[in-house]
Amino acid sequence: MSSLSEKLTSSIVIFDGAMGTELYRRNFFVNASYEQLCLTSPDTVLEIHRKYFEAGADVLTTNTYNANSRNLARFGIAEQCADINRAAVRLARQAAQDKALVAGSVGPVGNPDSGEDKASKEELLIAQISALEEADFILFETISSFEDAAASLAAMKHFPGREYVLSFAIESTDEDEIAKAMDKFIFLVTSHREHGPVALGLNCGSGPEQMLRNLELFRNKTDLPIIVQPNAGAPREVEGRHLYMGSAEYFTTYARRYTQLGAAAVGGCCGIGPEHITELARSLKPLLRAERGKLPEVEVKAELLQPELPLAERSGVGAKLAAGEWLKLVEITPPKGFDLAKTIAGAKKCRENGIDAVNLPDGPRASARIAALVAAVAIQREAGIEAILHCCCRDRSLLGLQSLLLGCAGSGVNSLLFITGDPPKLGDYPFSSGVFDVDSIGLVKLQKLLNQGVDVGGQSIGMPTRAVIGVGADPNAIDFEREYRRTCEKAEAGAEFIITQPVFAVDSLFKFLDRIGHLHIPVIAGVWPLTSLKNAQFMQKEVPGVVVPDAVMKRMAASDDRDAQRAEGIAIARESIAAIRERVQGVQVSAPFGNVDAALKVISD
Repeated sequence: MSSLSEKLTSSIVIFDGAMGTELYRRNFFVNASYEQLCLTSPDTVLEIHRKYFEAGADVLTTNTYNANSRNLARFGIAEQCADINRAAVRLARQAAQDKALVAGSVGPVGNPDSGEDKASKEELLIAQISALEEADFILFETISSFEDAAASLAAMKHFPGREYVLSFAIESTDEDEIAKAMDKFIFLVTSHREHGPVALGLNCGSGPEQMLRNLELFRNKTDLPIIVQPNAGAPREVEGRHLYMGSAEYFTTYARRYTQLGAAAVGGCCGIGPEHITELARSLKPLLRAERGKLPEVEVKAELLQPELPLAERSGVGAKLAAGEWLKLVEITPPKGFDLAKTIAGAKKCRENGIDAVNLPDGPRASARIAALVAAVAIQREAGIEAILHCCCRDRSLLGLQSLLLGCAGSGVNSLLFITGDPPKLGDYPFSSGVFDVDSIGLVKLQKLLNQGVDVGGQSIGMPTRAVIGVGADPNAIDFEREYRRTCEKAEAGAEFIITQPVFAVDSLFKFLDRIGHLHIPVIAGVWPLTSLKNAQFMQKEVPGVVVPDAVMKRMAASDDRDAQRAEGIAIARESIAAIRERVQGVQVSAPFGNVDAALKVISD
């Protein structure tokens, strides 16, 4: 099996979650030594390991967090230290079935309770690590002091060649204090580079949201791979209620952001259980496969390639893009049923109000809706307005995607927006499977071939397709460099226009536009008219990466009246359009919760 260092450099690694909280749920109370359960209740510990393995964890962590002789002495079992650690490794190894790595967990040693305890932290750590000899690597968890970090590094000098990880727990929410603590830890690690860790970690803390901020600060301070394992977090007060936000979906949403920021591995700490790791694995692994998915390298005979039709001749949207004219788009989500009457009525309103095209998402937020292509054909035929169809990589194999694109060409739906898509777990059907043969970049390349009369296998399709190729972009992306890099890759693959995610902070959009200016690709800005203060609070606090400025929040909170808040949201959206009009080639205004009239109020001249 590959070592941890090899795995961290080849793919995202999924760690397991908490052991202590799972044992507590099984009626083992806190006055017992949970580590001793490796000897007294091994079947229970084994069951928890197996649940994490079945959930999709690539690393199982031994039940040895407090299994040093000083901490065990508090339960009168210091002499069982070696037996407990060795048993813990055997249990994790049995669950791993040689398919997952086993991390030997080592927690802080703690200070002596009496003057008779003369052992140093280093000595205690050496004894525990010696008993964890069959683990694949050592994981020092929840290091919060300089002294504990130094003792861990000193102890590992006695085990040359042994892989290990130092994972820090930073409880402060003050950014200056966090940065200072990180600098001290990094300085210490750097001074032990000769026998240093293969990775650094952040674990526990104050929940997924705070961990995201910590990772933003930490990632620029080290070149080592970073492992992120937040706890479930404290309850948040919402309208007088104290709600725990640590659901599996909430945790997984943030886990995706960690990987986008460059985390090499993700798992969980206190309060994160097998259900969280199950959803993490279901969500993360397909998306990672998509980003690595590439079109097969097929040699295309030069004589089969045909010249692409000029952009202006492919669609009405293409003609406006080619002419540099301002585009007005409205996004309407297709219905969950099959009755298209309301959707078509909304599209007709858009045509009557001078909108250039209607944008149709393809199963947004992994929701099951009528086939977007069916809706697009009906809108173009019955409402008399062009449709821009989203094509999502989530639900179709590569061959299925090619069939969809050929279906678009045969149906006269020629303006397309390619997106990778949300994983099924984010929607109402978490049991569904994501396909993700390719991501949006691969899909753009496929369409580019079809526009030249050749399919993914290098075979002629006869008449070339005439698609106008659009892609998405997020100016508020947490990892701005990653978003910039992928946007460049989309342009290189053949993208001809960009539609952004909703932008509330104009400065973020301008920064993005400045950075991609050299691509010379038209950008259409996404605009979402806020419907209420609650809607604004949700966008600001619960949608990672979306930036709603405090000034906007203050305006939305100025009145308790819902109609006044809705009107203010429309006014803010109109002001945003006025501010960005000279920098973009158009706007796409979302119809919030299907309200086409609200979108038209925003976009009307």
